[in-house]
Amino acid sequence: MLFDIFFSISQTPAGGTLPSEAVMFRNFFDQVRAADRQGYGVAWVAEAHLSSEVQKENRRPVIPHWHGEVGLNTDILQLAARVYQQTERIEVGSAVMNMLCNGGPIAHAERIATFLGLHGLSPAEKRRIHVGFAAGRFDFNNAAGQIVPRTPLEEAFWPVCKSRILEEATHILCRLLRGDALSSDDVPGPVLRRAHFRSDEDWERARELAKVSGDVIELPRRWTFEKLKIVPQDFRRELMQLVIGSHDPTLQQLANEYMPVQVFNLSITRPEIIEETHARMAKAYHEDGGPWQRSYMPRTVFVFLNDEPDLTAGAQREQAEGEAKEALGAYWTALEGTLDPSKVEKAAHNALIGNAEDVAQQVAERFHAEDRLMLWFDFFNHDSGRVIRNQEAFMRVVAPRVKELIGS
Repeated sequence: MLFDIFFSISQTPAGGTLPSEAVMFRNFFDQVRAADRQGYGVAWVAEAHLSSEVQKENRRPVIPHWHGEVGLNTDILQLAARVYQQTERIEVGSAVMNMLCNGGPIAHAERIATFLGLHGLSPAEKRRIHVGFAAGRFDFNNAAGQIVPRTPLEEAFWPVCKSRILEEATHILCRLLRGDALSSDDVPGPVLRRAHFRSDEDWERARELAKVSGDVIELPRRWTFEKLKIVPQDFRRELMQLVIGSHDPTLQQLANEYMPVQVFNLSITRPEIIEETHARMAKAYHEDGGPWQRSYMPRTVFVFLNDEPDLTAGAQREQAEGEAKEALGAYWTALEGTLDPSKVEKAAHNALIGNAEDVAQQVAERFHAEDRLMLWFDFFNHDSGRVIRNQEAFMRVVAPRVKELIGS
């Protein structure tokens, strides 16, 4: 089992404090340097764009009850460069890069190539950048770049159409990073089919809005361009690992037509979906990446660990449970404005909560011995010293105990 770490850099009130942006970034670098010393594999960092606090003032506030900013990392490549300067072993990943906003896939492909051109200048450099990418969680991030519904069909079925826009972007991103020269004519145009909709009724409604009677609805392209090729061109592609943030089988398979592209997974994903994805990727994963491994689908998980030395094991467990309840409750209240105990309970069921032995037992029981976990310690917790102690306790106590329990 492999252990990565996840950082949100979320500037929202927690524990009665709201740190400044500078404190948030300093805490992050303290924590990632500690994670490097502690032996974590990849530091995955959440991405956010534009002020969620200011967006609340608009006609359609997305998260009107959220205080502060969802996240402060708007550019994983700048952040990664600083992390690599300050660490020795840990790698960096985006969780995830929004491929639709800020210029779309062409702009992102060039930024990634530029980062790799600089990062790989030293022949001794072996650490990769893990480029997780998706379509973005909040539509207001994309709307600023005019990725918005343009027709009654797109307005009625925007989530479905946004997935097809990501499909178009994936074609462009992968081919440009592979080194291709191409125009938009070389990229399949986005289309909707029955399989993209939840019901026959939705499909019939979509065909009615599109004024078509066939089995395919063609959508206008989002990116139209003459033949181009990104620069720099001669960057070290072996230092790049793409990871798609979608459980759409079509997108997973499409990306792997061009290069090895791994898959993101959320801790709330149903077990059957996880196993279906592994089975599908065992067949679809690009041959240049070798055989598919379970660790190629990193899984996020909340960690509420208490290994404070002045407490008994029972007191550690009790405090960890209280910390989890408080953090998860604050999260759901911020998202929805009211506390939903059922959602807190469901989130807690997917989290790792307790003292070191409790957490080790939970890891061994819930996860496959070959899984890769993205452990989230800073969730609604601005006590950086405590976060670092929790990180350290996991690798010092929990990880060896997990190894004993699973026998690997």
